[in-house]
Amino acid sequence: MKKIILFMAIAAMGMAACERQPQPLEIDNRLTAEEIAAGRLTPEVMWKMSRAGSSSLSPDGQRLLYQQTDYDMAANRGVTTLWIEELETKAVRRLTDGSSNNRSPQWSADGATIYFLSDRSGRSAVWAMDAGGGNARQITASDAADIEGFGVSPDGGHIWWVQTVHAADRRSSDVHPDMDKSKGRIYDDLMVRHWDYWDEGDYRHIFVAELKGGKAAAGKDILEGAAWDAPLAPYFDMAEIAWNHAGTMLAYTCKPLTGAAYAVSTDSDIFVYDLASGATQNICKPAGIEEKQQDLPGYDKYPVWSPDDRYIAFLSQRRAGNEADKARLFLYDCQTAEMSDLTEDFDYNAQNVVWEGDDRLWFVAPIEATHQICRIRFAADEPGSKCHEPAEVEVVTEGDHDINAFTMAAGKIAAEVCTISMATEFFGVDPASGAMEQLSAINRPVYDAVEMGQVQKRWVTTTDGKQMLVWVILPPDFDPAKKYPTLLYCQGGPQSVVSQNWSYRWNFQLMAAQGYVVVAPNRRGLPSFGQEWLDQISGDYSGQNIRDYLSAIDDVAREPWADETRMGCVGASYGGYSVYFLAGCHEKRFKAFIAHCGIFNFESMYGETEELFFLNNDYGGSYWDTQNAVAQRSYAHSPHKFVSKWDTPMLIFTGEYDFRIPYTQSLQAFTAARMRGIPARLVEFENEAHQVFGPQNSMVWNREFFGWLDKYVKQR
Repeated sequence: MKKIILFMAIAAMGMAACERQPQPLEIDNRLTAEEIAAGRLTPEVMWKMSRAGSSSLSPDGQRLLYQQTDYDMAANRGVTTLWIEELETKAVRRLTDGSSNNRSPQWSADGATIYFLSDRSGRSAVWAMDAGGGNARQITASDAADIEGFGVSPDGGHIWWVQTVHAADRRSSDVHPDMDKSKGRIYDDLMVRHWDYWDEGDYRHIFVAELKGGKAAAGKDILEGAAWDAPLAPYFDMAEIAWNHAGTMLAYTCKPLTGAAYAVSTDSDIFVYDLASGATQNICKPAGIEEKQQDLPGYDKYPVWSPDDRYIAFLSQRRAGNEADKARLFLYDCQTAEMSDLTEDFDYNAQNVVWEGDDRLWFVAPIEATHQICRIRFAADEPGSKCHEPAEVEVVTEGDHDINAFTMAAGKIAAEVCTISMATEFFGVDPASGAMEQLSAINRPVYDAVEMGQVQKRWVTTTDGKQMLVWVILPPDFDPAKKYPTLLYCQGGPQSVVSQNWSYRWNFQLMAAQGYVVVAPNRRGLPSFGQEWLDQISGDYSGQNIRDYLSAIDDVAREPWADETRMGCVGASYGGYSVYFLAGCHEKRFKAFIAHCGIFNFESMYGETEELFFLNNDYGGSYWDTQNAVAQRSYAHSPHKFVSKWDTPMLIFTGEYDFRIPYTQSLQAFTAARMRGIPARLVEFENEAHQVFGPQNSMVWNREFFGWLDKYVKQR
């Protein structure tokens, strides 16, 4: 599932950073003499790497502010600190120490103040300090609930923040107050749980308050009484909330639905709250204008105001219930209420939208398994007129990299960039030419000591005559005269690109460093190759995309250095489903399988998961809809129906708090393998969900992962 895979290392940083520290954490992650001598990436070395996070240029474009998370394996936790780099001199200073977590740094409009979240007072609250790093003071009250995100208005007069409120009675003790020790939950409708938590009636709401004398007044809940979240669950992305430049209005994303209606819908909208009147307007579904509602039935997210506050740019998906539909860049005219699709002729998604002036937008787009910065200029007449058609989208940057986010200030761009061989570092981007210059070297000690494997970009012909991009990662010190064990990596999502991403979980260079050739195909159903390529997988999980996997591994297996007698197959989520399905049809290609939180039984999955819009779209519908040919074909190809053909050792990972693909799916697969007499191992984490985030849990995961492969694949 797309959401599943995208919620990885960055989310893990935020979660770990929010944990309250029982005592100061001083990090010493210097490599040992043995690690330096070995010169290889290992799980231990990877967890010593610093993880760069949220960043922004100062208003004058001279300084880069960012957060960094470091982990202590023995303590099984990490700490997030704030840093600043002077771009002219490259001098780097740490602004906060390891005695508390400090994150989400933001500049004031004049660049004199840095606002940030900190738990130094015992709860997560908004703090401020001088731009030089001193004079830290708390802005919001410490006796309130934990604040999860915030934004100060450009004029410095107001602040919004997000905190949890209790808005519905779900606990049995709410319904039966005299039974206060009861631990029951009571539901009358769907969405009883989401991602990794049970719905107990608690929701994230936006609060707005005046800032006066350096302190926030009591906040007003602008969603008071609502039994839904803003920003949207389960990721609660604070980029879904934005001030206008006058500091008088707040635009935010919300899906005001409950129960079954929420479970089957992606219909979120952009709302605008007016501070003066207290009124809220849904700009996607204005009252009495039916034609506007017809084109906006899916996700509408990420509002961004133009500098003159006339326009709101946002991302919109046309097809309801399809979270992998094209993310179109839309423009809303606040004066005329007219809307324009600025990327109608651009066959890629838009994300991370930034304004430059009142008539130019910059954004990131996934293009052929990379992420690039693009720009577009639109034209508009005098106030009161309608937006014109935009000019063609211009792709500004190029190269094999992922630009995950960027900020602009004073005509400069600072971007967060990673590759398969490099964790996130900061780069300057020339707005005119797209040329890139590395600004930071956060993990230089690791790169100086560790040799990375070569990454090959390979185009493979599929069974239907299309060209598929496949990344092939070779072991360090690769010798073409030798033969290497080879791994097929099956991507999750399923609509999630295999790009130039550095992952702290499924790390291709880590696999290659253990002596494996890694084959990572951008099979059918992945973005960045046009919507037709992406759409193919929906309603056809067992079809062309499975053949694409086999085309990729068969192509590499023909190389003299790939040992076709020692091949493994690994994957998570939809990739875990792929492992289970391939186990029943691989025709002896693979010596071992590893599935992490995979879908095993389509029928039980439909009754166990939470966001049913996903299965309705990707399966084609429910299992009881016997007249639905697409759905019936999907259920007929559920992996559990082909267990009789399983004959290969299988390792299975799962987490108890995974409510997207519940751990019971993994239990069913493990039971089937063992009852078939197949060597199998189940590794279950009681405090993890769909991904493994804890440092020591991750180390166990890696030891089991490579131990299984070494036993069944590497050995001849």
